Amino acid sequence: MAKKETKVEKVEETRKEPSYIHKVNVKVEGADWTKALDQAFAKKQKTVKVDGFRAGKVPRDIFEKKFGKEALFLDAADMSVQVAYIKAMTDSKLIPVTQPEVDIKSIDENGVEFVFTITTKPEVVVKNYKGLNIKPEKVKVTAEEVNHELGHLLERYTELVVKEEGKVENGDIAVIDFEGFKDGVAFDGGKGENYSLEIGSNTFIPGFEEQVIGMATGEEKDLNVTFPEEYGAADLAGQAVVFKVKVNEIKQKVARELDEEFFEDLGMEGINSEETLKEQIKESIKAQKEAEAENKYVDALLEAIAKNVEVDVPQTMVDEETDRLVGRFEEQMKMQGISLDLYYQFTQSNEEALRSQMEKEAYNNVLYRLMLEQIMTEEKIEVTKEEALKEAEELANKYQMDKAEFLQQFGGLDMVQYDLEVRKTIELLKELNK
Repeated sequence: MAKKETKVEKVEETRKEPSYIHKVNVKVEGADWTKALDQAFAKKQKTVKVDGFRAGKVPRDIFEKKFGKEALFLDAADMSVQVAYIKAMTDSKLIPVTQPEVDIKSIDENGVEFVFTITTKPEVVVKNYKGLNIKPEKVKVTAEEVNHELGHLLERYTELVVKEEGKVENGDIAVIDFEGFKDGVAFDGGKGENYSLEIGSNTFIPGFEEQVIGMATGEEKDLNVTFPEEYGAADLAGQAVVFKVKVNEIKQKVARELDEEFFEDLGMEGINSEETLKEQIKESIKAQKEAEAENKYVDALLEAIAKNVEVDVPQTMVDEETDRLVGRFEEQMKMQGISLDLYYQFTQSNEEALRSQMEKEAYNNVLYRLMLEQIMTEEKIEVTKEEALKEAEELANKYQMDKAEFLQQFGGLDMVQYDLEVRKTIELLKELNK
């Protein structure tokens, strides 16, 4: 029997579908389908159990008689879909902007017919992106801001001095041993040794820190407290407990002075006086404000241009961007030691609520990307591979990474090239809209 070729044909698009949605049919049959069925049987044969046969030794005809030929169809389709997709993309010459969806239109012993739903870039019309008179706000740094930051700096370098005499006061650091008991029985997570507790930080449950005030070094005391009703552990929520506490040491915060010893501790080159320190703080605040002002300026510029854009943003692009934002949020939570499930408990929300919250940002991100790409095309903005390589090397050096490692994490040289093109486009828009 002659081998049948895998067939690809574009399905007639319905009138209801936007122009960027394409349905592509792919049929896998003949020798290709026979091979896929053979592979599917080999997979099933390893695990299927049939009385009278050892595992992995069931003949094909016995398997099909007991389970039917249909038992192989879905596995065979799974083994065929990747090849079918490559064939669909090659022959249709479509360039997808999101992961295509795939459905099985029909499947039997003669073959399988896939239907790929492919989303391509929609038509984008930017009616105006020039002369919008968008300007960045001017940045100022006041003396009050400098003094406020100086106060924070002095606080960060506050010294802790052991209190040889006296008792725990608000603001002190009490180094304590503690153990919690409910109905006379110690509970999990309620014990600590030599724990440094800043009184007034509200780190512990209400009433705990207040009762430590007035204790002396070496003193032991029973503290009666009640866990909040909304406490995470259900067996402790709203329950009255007793903490046995011993104060091992009391440390007092001692404010620093702007003296030679303080400047030595700072270890900042060229900073040796109040005047030079304030000037450095002023420059730091200014740089931060300028970065914030720049971000606001670019956002305002893009928002203004977006009002002049006509485009039907594909929902699949918004969904994928929402996935990315949720994934980024999950990573941020992990860095704080919080899982998404725990976040949902704390906020009394769920995944649907989180996605809904991020969908507007996702939509704007996609809209701005499509808009910038269209302007990029109209203005003929391009970045060469050589420019991208140079940028990759500079960024790798900046982050103290190997260039290959940096490119892998960034998404490859093409992503560096695209990022540079976007930045060039934004710089041009600034010039065109002053």
